[in-house]
Amino acid sequence: MELSLFLLASIALTLLIVIFTSKAIFGSKYPNGKNLPPGSMGWPIMGETMEFLFGKPEKFVFDRMAKYSPHIFKTYILGEPTAVICGPEGHKFLFTNEQKLFTAFRPHSMQKMFRSNQATGTKQVSREAEVQVIRSPGFLKPEALVRYLPKMDSITQEMMQKYWEGKSEVKAFPLCKTLTLSLSCRFFLGTDNPERIARLVSYFDDVTLGLHSIPVMIPGTIFYRAKKAAASISKELREVIKEKKAALASGAPMQDILTHMIVATDPSGKHMPEKEIADKIMGLIVAGYSTVAVAMTMFIKFVGERPDIYAKVLQEQLEVEKNKKAGELLDWEDLNKMKYSWNVMYEVMRLTPPLQGTFREALTDFTYAGYTIPKGWKVYWTVSTTNKNPEFFPEPEKFDPSRYEDGAQFPPFTFVPFGGGPRMCPGKEYARLAILTFVHNVVKRFKWELVDPKEKIIGDMMPTPAKGLPIRLTPRH
Repeated sequence: MELSLFLLASIALTLLIVIFTSKAIFGSKYPNGKNLPPGSMGWPIMGETMEFLFGKPEKFVFDRMAKYSPHIFKTYILGEPTAVICGPEGHKFLFTNEQKLFTAFRPHSMQKMFRSNQATGTKQVSREAEVQVIRSPGFLKPEALVRYLPKMDSITQEMMQKYWEGKSEVKAFPLCKTLTLSLSCRFFLGTDNPERIARLVSYFDDVTLGLHSIPVMIPGTIFYRAKKAAASISKELREVIKEKKAALASGAPMQDILTHMIVATDPSGKHMPEKEIADKIMGLIVAGYSTVAVAMTMFIKFVGERPDIYAKVLQEQLEVEKNKKAGELLDWEDLNKMKYSWNVMYEVMRLTPPLQGTFREALTDFTYAGYTIPKGWKVYWTVSTTNKNPEFFPEPEKFDPSRYEDGAQFPPFTFVPFGGGPRMCPGKEYARLAILTFVHNVVKRFKWELVDPKEKIIGDMMPTPAKGLPIRLTPRH
């Protein structure tokens, strides 16, 4: 009986994968007579998806750069023929040709999780619409964020008091995720309900894992869990939307991204449907939740291994604290004094990029490095092709924040942790504020040491400490 169920599940999985990839395999994706880039399309149907997802994307890219070309290679991943464009010249080419040669592309797993995109027939427009939603009223501009900074500091202090203080040992990664989700919910939703946030944390973890996965709805798969979690988040967010609408109707003042999306209208005067609002807000929170949490966690890891760097960060943060009155919250000028701390974060992001890469779709045939990429092919962009290149970063595996001191200049397009061009991460300043506020509060309260200095960093598109990064805490006072 168990064997029969296993065989049925295997057949179903194979059929679903064939359906998922058949258009790409048997369609007109491999045009004859084109001078395609070097590379391999891998196995029939699956291509090189398994190596990409489970062999670490960074290693996947470096191995093929060495084998085929340091500039460009072709592959077949996540159901799509894909060109991987590498190096600083590749970064520049991608950043300067957005919306001319490329448009944003979400892998099929993302498209299936954020279903309202398909329902409204806006497959590729949706991501641009999300970005436009938060850029148009300037929510993420420094002058707007400066008003949110005291609240960000206050929430961070509350989280430290509740989950860190009085503990001899904690797991840093789960606590960083709880903090970043609390900040995201307050900023995007205008809510700080702790019970709601606790429910959402596990859901967002599953969604994050499923963003780059094989989209088959079989119980036990990563995508199955992600799809279920996305449905639960959407349901929770629709409840928040109803509460927000009721508050607006009562005349309560509201200033958050969710409120803006609720009251905004299109040129015909129509409001966005609730399901679509929930999907877009979910996408924004996913982007601002896990990547920031990973950066904070890796700061704890790297600085925990280097007492000398901890001492310099502490000295800088105590200088900031010295000029504050008792109980006074951080302001914009304080963050601008945290130059060394931000250099440390640059080095953290260079060694372990919180997000490995993103996808585009070719709007037309184009030529790069002497090769033709056909219209409809996907283009994969990753920061890793320059971050660990010894030509640009001597001793690339060494954690060395001094690389960025004294106005150090790197060759153009070699260090782009937030992307570049029109699609530079719109949340860059938000991430900087959240991370530096965390750094300020954690170093002035604690010293720490890693419980397992050899703990593995796992994960495919997003680095994750295998055990959650347990650390021993020593209060500074």
